Amino acid sequence: MTVSTSPEKTPAAEEPHELKRVMGPWLLLLFIVGDILGAGVYAVTGQMAGYVGGVLWLPFLLAFVVAVLTAFSYLELVTKYPAAAGAALYTHKAFGIHFLTFMVAFAVVCSGITSASTSANTLAQNFFAGLALNDVWSTTADGATVTSVDTGVVTLVALGFMLLLALINLRGVGESVKFNIVLTMVEMVALCIVIGVGFAVVARGDANMEDLVSFDDYQDMGWVFAVTAATSIAFFAMVGFEDSVNMVEETKEPERIFPRTMFLGLGIAALLYMLVAVSVVSVLNEQQLQDIYESEGRALVEVVHIGSPDFPIDKVFPFLAVFAVANTALINMLMASRLVYGMAKQRVLPRQLSAVLPGRRTPWLAILFTTVLSLLLIWYVTSDPDSNVVANLSSTTAFLLLCVFAVVNVACLVLKRKRADHDKTFFTAPMVVPPVAAILCLYLAGPWVDRDSIVYEIAGGLMVIGVGLWVVTWLINRVANKDEEPPRFVDIDHMDIDPTDDPR
Repeated sequence: MTVSTSPEKTPAAEEPHELKRVMGPWLLLLFIVGDILGAGVYAVTGQMAGYVGGVLWLPFLLAFVVAVLTAFSYLELVTKYPAAAGAALYTHKAFGIHFLTFMVAFAVVCSGITSASTSANTLAQNFFAGLALNDVWSTTADGATVTSVDTGVVTLVALGFMLLLALINLRGVGESVKFNIVLTMVEMVALCIVIGVGFAVVARGDANMEDLVSFDDYQDMGWVFAVTAATSIAFFAMVGFEDSVNMVEETKEPERIFPRTMFLGLGIAALLYMLVAVSVVSVLNEQQLQDIYESEGRALVEVVHIGSPDFPIDKVFPFLAVFAVANTALINMLMASRLVYGMAKQRVLPRQLSAVLPGRRTPWLAILFTTVLSLLLIWYVTSDPDSNVVANLSSTTAFLLLCVFAVVNVACLVLKRKRADHDKTFFTAPMVVPPVAAILCLYLAGPWVDRDSIVYEIAGGLMVIGVGLWVVTWLINRVANKDEEPPRFVDIDHMDIDPTDDPR
């Protein structure tokens, strides 16, 4: 998803610019499913198994419940305020506090950057795992764990991939939203391979189905906190549904089709994830479930490799995973750079960040800013040789979005008595849902979920950067731009998300 601001009105164009409504229920469904699927399940499955063992499916189910409860709030707000600005719009409508709106918007930007950084590392790990399985590198003696190259080489590939994304972003990506169908299908095929391998193991009678209800407290946390920690990790795989509200201005009859389509998309993603979890537990034994935590983003590659030793699909699967993960990273960097551009265009960030590349008409300084942040993130996390890079970056993404979702749920509660310009209410969340969803989001964001301290360092550092940018912008607007029109963040309804720049 990408951000653009509404064009300035001229005497010849008195009518407001409107996006073309081209998305029906099926295209919207594919967009939602495609946005949820991707890097998440590849990045977090191994981490979750390292906490709960055989009941790997349970955290996915609980994360789905929290996501659905939050979706109720998003659906009420998107049908009440059908403008494409998402969490920032709802926060501004509810509280009208400029600084809070800014921080929510910047947190969304940062979640895109941390998610893309997670994807970059996951991509590098899957790429080298695929080369190893194709005999470019050897495997260990038992064939269970793919030997990767040195961590520093993986980091360099991840950094190089982020630079490649920046070049693609600078060139401009304007493919039709229908391209999302192709990419979503590839993502689903890759997950169906994992599911198929697991079911084949079950059909051969090699799986112990009792393991599916066996809780293994590998981290010695107790089942409540272990499941809580795994659910917080699983939430990274469920995010993405909230991006669909930014498609509202290109959706036909959004008030009618949005609720059922979003719930159906969440349900499809959750079903696929739970089937993947069943397959993982069917393929791996107890010791392998414990050890897979160390595999980071290569976990599903190892599951396919172990579960299909006589079938060459395991040699292809890592590259399908690379394709799906690369798509997720590109979308996140597009979103982050365009949101920075949109905020700078409205002068709630230094307006220099809205500089556009001549000819290509891409926001080059916003792209440079977000790329530098992502490179620094990857370098900082990988500077500790004992750090689980994918776990820490994905956990930071989930933490930021859980905080944003908590604010959105509270905003829904505040706005329940307010109406938009229309008289009819198209979707109303039950009164009890927003506060329950807010409490659950805050609970999963709490310090008791066994996050590494580096997660809070990253999130806190990013927010400090946000506050610094806020102060710098305030000074610039007060000193250098005092004779110009004031910042237009109060008119946030016009900070539109333009999906025509979305490569999917």
